[in-house]
Amino acid sequence: MERFFRLLQFPLQKRWFLWALLVINILGSAYGFYWYRFQLAETPWYYLIFVPDSPLSSSLFCVALTLILARKPNSLIQLWAYLWAIKYGIWAVIINGDVAYSYTAMFSRENLMLALSHAGMALEGFIFLRHLNFNVRQLGIVAAWLFINDFVDYVLNQHPFLFAPSQLALAQAAAVTLSLGLIIIARYFLQRQNMLA
Repeated sequence: MERFFRLLQFPLQKRWFLWALLVINILGSAYGFYWYRFQLAETPWYYLIFVPDSPLSSSLFCVALTLILARKPNSLIQLWAYLWAIKYGIWAVIINGDVAYSYTAMFSRENLMLALSHAGMALEGFIFLRHLNFNVRQLGIVAAWLFINDFVDYVLNQHPFLFAPSQLALAQAAAVTLSLGLIIIARYFLQRQNMLA
């Protein structure tokens, strides 16, 4: 157990761990795009980058891990990947948790699998965010993307398909609250980083 907690404290020191996460995220991304296949088939091409939030975030996480493994890390890509993974990891847990609570008869093993896998996605984002050095310009770029994505999802109505129409208000509130909350958390990490510098 002590080795496990040490691994979580220093994840960048174990290349086997990075490789394992890369494989897991590649498989998760592939399944995620498959899961979105029907929505993507009817989405205009210019909205495609905004619709499959979870598989896009795990794909970006794969890019970040690949750059780390190649010893060419990019802090902007990493920050983007980590915050995006946390946001849509938690968002999916909320939406699938709502199915379990409000639509019990609809809740399935797929909902449970989606909730657990997205919880892992959020957890990996938090684990790596704690070790990232980034600057305020990079945070501004990622913050802008988070809010642009929310605008396209809930103002232009390109959000991921929900399990029930009545989940829309919850999905919208969760997305915007998570964007704001993650920017505040990242700002805290940035201030702490500057204090320790």
